[in-house]
Amino acid sequence: MDLFSLAAEESALGKLLADRMRPVTLDEYIGQEHIVGHGKLLRRAIEADQVSSILLYGPPGTGKTTLANIISHATKGSFVKLNAVDATVKEVREVIEQAKNNKDLYGRKTILFLDEVHRFNTSRQDALLPAVEQGIIIFIGATTENPFHHVNGALLSRSTLFELHALTHKHSLAALHRALTDRERGLGSLPLQAADEALAHMARMAGGDIRRALNALELAALTTPPDSSGVVNITLEVAEESIRRPTVKADESTQYDVLSAFHKSVRGSSDAALFWFLYAVEKLGMDPMTFLRRLIVASSEDIGLANPQAMVQAVTAMDAYHKIGWPESKYVIAQAILFAVESPKSNAIPIAIGKVMNAIESLGAAEVPMHLRDTHYKGAEKLGHVGYKYPHDYPGHYVEQNYVPDRIKGRYFYEASQQGMEEKIGHNQERRKKQQQQKQP
Repeated sequence: MDLFSLAAEESALGKLLADRMRPVTLDEYIGQEHIVGHGKLLRRAIEADQVSSILLYGPPGTGKTTLANIISHATKGSFVKLNAVDATVKEVREVIEQAKNNKDLYGRKTILFLDEVHRFNTSRQDALLPAVEQGIIIFIGATTENPFHHVNGALLSRSTLFELHALTHKHSLAALHRALTDRERGLGSLPLQAADEALAHMARMAGGDIRRALNALELAALTTPPDSSGVVNITLEVAEESIRRPTVKADESTQYDVLSAFHKSVRGSSDAALFWFLYAVEKLGMDPMTFLRRLIVASSEDIGLANPQAMVQAVTAMDAYHKIGWPESKYVIAQAILFAVESPKSNAIPIAIGKVMNAIESLGAAEVPMHLRDTHYKGAEKLGHVGYKYPHDYPGHYVEQNYVPDRIKGRYFYEASQQGMEEKIGHNQERRKKQQQQKQP
């Protein structure tokens, strides 16, 4: 049996190249230098076997599980791995009970690694908390979702959070080179040659997903026939056949983050707002309606009366989307987005809402002034519901009178900015304030 047959047999048995090349020491670990680089806190803790409860948070393929495996090899304590998808409360309690025995009888610590901890519901997370608090177990959780959204606050506060960053094609390229030169676990013992452009293509297509890059390399190595001298040559053409452009996973946290980036970009960058919208819809498969709703909100929250036409554009774009669908409505929506970004901005409306809500909280029950009460019934005048001045009967269609409960009379909530059309509104407000001051004794 030749070397390629042996490699193929190992793959058939489940020992894929990516599994064989999984790092077992920190020196083999690729990336995340900000937390496991030389001298960093987590690296020092692992090397000294003094890891405390931690949460590893980052996108798929960033090395969370690999880092946990390195800790399992480095510790002298017991290491237990559970997956939150299928782990039960009973299993967790059994681990805790065994950990208690290990600690009491042998002075041996227990590390529990819980993968995909975001899939662990609140009751199951609660079962862990007392054991973590009492030091019975050292908890290591891994999650791709924002832990502040999915992890029990008490458990989160008792763990040190380490955020892992997405790896780059350079990290994938380093992993490919290592696999090609490693004679024991990799492909270094095989008569194999890979062109630089082939490896660069695999790394680029895999992005920061090292497993995907190694799977592509293994596929190319095992399926490419050798030349007359018995050497397998992995060319760019072979590489292009071995790996395709990946689809982007849009989990809940990613969608919230992209939507947040879109809204914030509406406040300051046409290019960025258009980019995040099209990226979300075309690449992540998100619903355009999500962004249209956010655009309508932004038209009041961030633009408001500085340019009321922004709301008209946004609602019209939503109507167009309903009537003509996607992708034809792409141009109409893009126009509404660009119109909003380029409009003068004002946050006077949300500020006014906040002031009113504070007034409501402090006021309690609000009594309607007598002259503002309903008079469309007989006997209203006898009850004193008189004195309302009809503004259209006065010059400029305005007359000074009190419109709010007496206890908050004289307080101002909406104050127009000097942006766009609000500048004119501001002049009107100033004129009315002067009229009020002139009438005061």
